[in-house]
Amino acid sequence: MRSLNKVSLIGNLGKDPECQTLEGGISVAKFSLATTEIYKDDKGQSHSNTEWHSIVLWRSLAELAHKYLSKGSLVFIEGKLKTRNFEGKDGIKRYVTEIIAEQLIMLDKKIEENNHESNL
Repeated sequence: MRSLNKVSLIGNLGKDPECQTLEGGISVAKFSLATTEIYKDDKGQSHSNTEWHSIVLWRSLAELAHKYLSKGSLVFIEGKLKTRNFEGKDGIKRYVTEIIAEQLIMLDKKIEENNHESNL
């Protein structure tokens, strides 16, 4: 039987992307992404619940993020879940689940610049 590992998110960056270039010139960028669910309870009061996701982008997507994204940017991310483990300084094995982005769409509206020249 086939399986599927696919994640789609729309949210805002929690901070500017952290970018670096690895051996061989491979770019990687990481940032946190907030998705917020808003709902009303049985009394009609609005509540919100924010989830934070760790996003990792490679190569050209990382370069795109470095060039155009910043804290607060609204993006659509599509990718796959990846869990890795490491040993902390205290010797305890820890697990991290990240979303490895395969697609990135910037959803912020462009701010039109005022290009009018004034005559003095």
